[in-house]
Amino acid sequence: MFKRYRLRDYDFKLVLLILALSAVGVIAVGSAEPSLQNKQLAGVVAGVVLMVVVSLFDYTMVIRLNWLMYVANLVLLVAVWQLGDETKGATRWLTIGGLRFQPSETAKILLILFFAQFIMKHRKKLNTVVIIASCVVMYALPWILVWKQPDLSTSIVLLAVFCIIMFAGGISLKLVFGAIAVAIPAVALVISLALQPDSDLLTDNQKTRVLAFVNPQEYETTYAYQQLNSVTAIASGQLEGKGYKNNEITSVKNGNFLSEAQTDFIFSVIGEEFGFKGSVVVIVLLFSVALECISVARKAKDVAGTIIAASMGGLVAFQGFFNIGVATFILPTTGLTLPFVSNGLTSLLSLFIGMGFVLNVRLQAKKSKQ
Repeated sequence: MFKRYRLRDYDFKLVLLILALSAVGVIAVGSAEPSLQNKQLAGVVAGVVLMVVVSLFDYTMVIRLNWLMYVANLVLLVAVWQLGDETKGATRWLTIGGLRFQPSETAKILLILFFAQFIMKHRKKLNTVVIIASCVVMYALPWILVWKQPDLSTSIVLLAVFCIIMFAGGISLKLVFGAIAVAIPAVALVISLALQPDSDLLTDNQKTRVLAFVNPQEYETTYAYQQLNSVTAIASGQLEGKGYKNNEITSVKNGNFLSEAQTDFIFSVIGEEFGFKGSVVVIVLLFSVALECISVARKAKDVAGTIIAASMGGLVAFQGFFNIGVATFILPTTGLTLPFVSNGLTSLLSLFIGMGFVLNVRLQAKKSKQ
């Protein structure tokens, strides 16, 4: 399970980027909701410890338990469906032995590890109908359970992660372009059908969120309210920001005009208090973490390592884009956290564990490619 590694092969650059991003998160959460700052800091410390410990495990040995991971993931998601805690019309949380967590967050990491091993084992047959169909079916099972919670935002992220997994695994570019040609009109058709009054593809809440994005003036006091306030907060920060934990009465955050400021709209807090400069720092850090993961993927010794590193990089980039897109009103409200920044221990610890595996992939990189 453990190997002898060289210290110089450890990706300290990735660690420092993650720590910097996490530090921003502790600072921002402390302003958005002071009572949660110590909890956020404790989560970061625990996450760093987990990341370092996981980074020393041989990932090629761990992913041999891929079927156990897959079954455990399904069991947890089914348990949420049957026994989960309902909050704001959605059932996403599970409490086991006093520990409350969100299995849809752990699902992202478990599915990446599962398919890393599965595709590596069948990599020579990856472009056959049987293997592609098998991947789609096996991914669809947990995806449907997440969709039914309902959790549209995480469902979209899982679809993006699946595309990255298949691409990194070596699926034919002809199939990729063919799928894109079919997917674009298909997605447009599904969205059109989903927004019909008699459609049950989306819940009434999800439909209204999309409509509020398309026509915010009509919903400016209801569903578009938070995003409009978020844009106001970011814009009011201008270049330098209003200052950390400022007492200005014009502050959108201080006026409690942002709900879930510590999670969904944490970027709004950063934009208001640290301005354009602070916002750019966060975006650059997220982009740098994703790029470093891709760099690790290029150096991986096998297909499994490539899938793990590329998928984690894609997860951070895509989820970060969605969170910031919602905060800046270029996307409908989704409810996704900003990686390593937003409050949410399940998401935070899951990401740290995933990055632990990326670090191990780097430790075992092909020496000829260094």
